[in-house]
Amino acid sequence: MNVLKHLFSALVLICSFSALALTPSASQLEQFKKLPKSQQQALAKQYGVDLSVITGSNQSSNQPKAEEPTIGERDSTQQQNQAETNKNQFKPKTDEVKPFGYELFAGEPTTFMPSETAAVSGTYLVGRGDQLLINFYGKESDSFEVIVDREGRISIPNLSPVQVAGLTFSEVKELIKVKVEQEIIGVKVFVSLGQLRSMRILVLGEAYKPGSYNVSSLTTVSHALFVSGGVSDIASLRNIQVKRAGKVVANFDLYDLLIHGDSSNDITLKPGDAVFVPSVGAQVTVEGLVKRPAIFELKKGETAKELLAMAGGLKPGAYTKNAVVERFNNNRKEVLTVDFSAENINYIPQDGDRIRFNTISSQYKNSVNLIGAVVRPGSYQWHQGKRISDVLKSVRGDLLPQADLSYGLVVREVNINGDIQVHQFDVALAIIKNSENDLALSANDKIIIFSRFEEKQAEQLALKNMALSQKQQEQQLKTELWHKYQQKEFEKYVGAELSINTALQNSDQTLTISQVSKKTADNKSLVPEEFTFFSRNKLLSPIIAKLKQQASLNKEMQLVEINGSVTYPGIYPLMVNGSVVDLVTAAGGLLESAYTKQAEITRIAINDGSQIEHVRFDLASAIKGNPQSNITLRSKDSINIFAIPNWQENVKVTLKGELLFPGTYTIRRGETLTNLLERAGGFSDFAEQKAAVFIRQSVKQQEQQQLARLATELRRDVASKSFQDSVSSSALSYDEMNKLLNDLADVEAVGRLVIDLPLIANNKQTLVLQDGDTLYVPSKRDSISVVGEVNYSTTHLYQAGISVDDYIKLSGGLKERADDDRIYIIKANGSVKIPTTGSWFAANNSEQLEPGDTIVIPMDAGHMDKLTLWSTATQILYQLGVAVAAITSI
Repeated sequence: MNVLKHLFSALVLICSFSALALTPSASQLEQFKKLPKSQQQALAKQYGVDLSVITGSNQSSNQPKAEEPTIGERDSTQQQNQAETNKNQFKPKTDEVKPFGYELFAGEPTTFMPSETAAVSGTYLVGRGDQLLINFYGKESDSFEVIVDREGRISIPNLSPVQVAGLTFSEVKELIKVKVEQEIIGVKVFVSLGQLRSMRILVLGEAYKPGSYNVSSLTTVSHALFVSGGVSDIASLRNIQVKRAGKVVANFDLYDLLIHGDSSNDITLKPGDAVFVPSVGAQVTVEGLVKRPAIFELKKGETAKELLAMAGGLKPGAYTKNAVVERFNNNRKEVLTVDFSAENINYIPQDGDRIRFNTISSQYKNSVNLIGAVVRPGSYQWHQGKRISDVLKSVRGDLLPQADLSYGLVVREVNINGDIQVHQFDVALAIIKNSENDLALSANDKIIIFSRFEEKQAEQLALKNMALSQKQQEQQLKTELWHKYQQKEFEKYVGAELSINTALQNSDQTLTISQVSKKTADNKSLVPEEFTFFSRNKLLSPIIAKLKQQASLNKEMQLVEINGSVTYPGIYPLMVNGSVVDLVTAAGGLLESAYTKQAEITRIAINDGSQIEHVRFDLASAIKGNPQSNITLRSKDSINIFAIPNWQENVKVTLKGELLFPGTYTIRRGETLTNLLERAGGFSDFAEQKAAVFIRQSVKQQEQQQLARLATELRRDVASKSFQDSVSSSALSYDEMNKLLNDLADVEAVGRLVIDLPLIANNKQTLVLQDGDTLYVPSKRDSISVVGEVNYSTTHLYQAGISVDDYIKLSGGLKERADDDRIYIIKANGSVKIPTTGSWFAANNSEQLEPGDTIVIPMDAGHMDKLTLWSTATQILYQLGVAVAAITSI
C-alpha cells in the first residue's frame, strides 16, 4: 500500500507542475489505472486531486475544442467604489455624461460566441478541420461524416479524394454533386456542414483582455471583441483594425454598427488574424437637450452636423442659435457660441470640446395668456388683429359664474426691459364687440379676469346659491388648480419680487401710495386665506409690485389709490388713459352711502413733488361721462369718495323680556333708549327695572381684551413665583390655579354696561343707542344668591331683615381661605356695593340687600402667594357669571 501511495504522490506532483511540460511515463499511468476504482478514488480524495486529470476521463474526442475558458464579467461597481474617496462618496449625484458605446461591453461575459447550430451561408470558406455531412439517396442510400484533412481534401467512400479547402460552401456542394453523379450512376447527394473548425486569432491593443483565443470559424470582428471581454476605457471604437499576414485588411467602425446598424465591415476572421484595438482618438462631449448625450470619438474631417447626428439630433426644446462650446486653447479654456440652426455651421469640432445645448425660453412666442375667473385659462395663439372677443366669445361659455363682468385688465410689455403698462376694459362689452372695450391684442399680452367677490366665504355662499352642477363644480376646482400655476408664471412674467408682493398684501388696512414705497420684506403678511383665488388682492399684487419696481427718476410710478365709499378701496394700477370712472369701476363701484355730488383727488404737483393739490369734482357728472368731471388720472393720484353726511346703515337694537312689545327695532342715528322704550310701549307689570341687563358690542370687545390680558399676566406671575412657596397646605393647589387660568382663557365676555333703567325710563338719564345693543328686562326677583368661598354656593328666598351674615350661614358658612374683610354685593343692575368702612359689620346691614342681589365672598389673596391679580380675576368671573345668569333667566 505504501508503494501505491508513493506512486500516487509522484503522479500528483507531476500533474501539479504540468507547467514544466513533464508527463508521467506510460508504465506509471498503467500501473495506477490497474488499481481498483475504489482505491483510485480514496487516494484522489486523500491528496485533493481531480481523478479525471490523471485518468484522462474528462477528455472528449480528438476534435479540437471550439471555445477557450471564459473571462469573468467586469465588476465595474466594485472598481468604481474602490476608486472613490470618502469625499467623492458624499458628493451630490449628477447626470454624468459617459463615453458612447463602451456600455456595450460593460459586464458582458466572454462566452459570447456564434452559435454552432446557426445556418452557414454559401459564402463560407471551407477549411481544414471542417466536418461535412454527406447523404446519398436514390439507387443507394448512405451517409458519411468526413473531415477536411491537413491537405485540404475529403475522402468519400467509393470516390476519389476531393480538394475542397479554400472553396466556398456553395462551390463544395456543387463539386461533390457533380463528382457523385459522374462516378455513381443513379445516386444523388445532399451535403451539409457539421462541426466547424476552430481557429486561433489574436486580439491586441486596448482590448479588455488582450491575448490569443481559440474561436469558431464563424467569428467576426465584433465576436472577437466580446471573446476578449470588450475594450478598455481608452480604446478606440472607430478604428479597429484587422491585420492578416502583417497587413491591414479591414477597418471596423463600431459606431456604424451601434448607430446605423451597418455590419458590412464586421468581417469574418480567418485563422491567424489579429484584431488590433488602438487608443481612442479625438473626443467631443455633447450634453444638454440632445437625444443621446455622451462623449463621442471623432474621425478626422467629421463635421458638426455629423457629430450632432451621432448624438441622435436635438430635442424639441433645444436652443440651437447659441450652443455653448467649451474649448482648450493654448493652455487656456475659452467659450465659443455656435449657431447650429445655420445651413453651414461655422464650427469644426476639436479634441476636448464640450458642447452644451440649453433650453429655449419658457415664454411663448406669438401668444396671449388668459388668467383668472375663466373656464379655460392658458395660452392662446396670437395673430395680427386679434381682439379680446376672439379669446372670450361668450359669458356663459368662457367665464366662471363668479366672474366680474365690468372689470378686466390687459397687461402688456412695452420695451425690452420688460416694463409693463395696463389697459382696462369692460368684460361684458368686450365680448359683445364694443369697439371701445374690445381691445386689439399684442403678442404676449396677459388678459386678466377677476372675481366679483373678494372674500372666499362670500363667493362660496354665492356659488352654493347658484346650485352649480357637478360638472361646473369640477370645472371650478380644475380652474383653481390651474390658476395656482398660472399665478406663478404670471409673477415670473412681470418680474415681481416676493418682497414687494408681500408688502402689498395687507389684510388689516388699506395701504397708501407712500406706504407702498416704504414697505419692505420684513413685513411677512402673505395673501390671507380668506381671499378668493381670483380676487383683486391676489391678481393685482404682482402687477402693482412690478409697477412699483419699474418706477425710476425719469419714469413715474403708475399707481393710483381710491378710498372711501367704494366696494374695494385700495391701490390699483394706473391704466392707460385711465379716468376717475375707470378707477371707480376697478374698485367695484360705489357704495350706497357714496356722496355723488362731490369727490376729491389728492394730487402731487408735476413740477414740484413737495406740493400737494386737492381737486374737487362732481362725481355724478363724471359717471354720466362729462369729460370736465371725468378727470384723467396721473401717477400717485388718490381719490376720496365721500359718504353722504350723517349716513348710516340700518342700525338695529334688540329689546327682550318684560316689555309690552319686545323685538328688534331699527333706529335712527342719535336715538336714545328712552325713545325706544316709548316705541316699545313701556314695561309690563312684571318688569324688574332695577335688574335690567344692557349689552353693548363695543363693551364686549373691551372685556374680551381685558380677560385675555389678565390671563397672560396671571400666567406670567405664576411662572415667576416659586411653587414650593405658593402651593402649600394652606395655599391654592396647582390644579386649582391652572383651572382658574383655563377658565379665564375660555370664558366669553358678556359686554354688560351698568345702567339705571328707572332713571332712563323717566328721562332723567340719557343713553344714546348703538348698532347691536341689547336690553334684557327680567321679571321681578325674590331671591338672594351667595357665591364664592362658602361651603355651599346657592340661592335663597329673599326675606326682609335678613342680613348678609345670615345668608352666608344659610350657605354653610365661610371656607378657610375666604377673605371675610372684602365681601361685596353685586346689585341686580350690575353695580357693586362695598361697605364704606371696610369692616365686616358694615356689610352685615340688611338694608343694603334687595331682591336679585348677589353676595360675593372672594378668596383670600394670601392663599395665592400675594398674587394680587387672582382677586381681580375671580371678581371678573363672578360678575360675568351674575350677568349671564340674569340673561338666561329671561
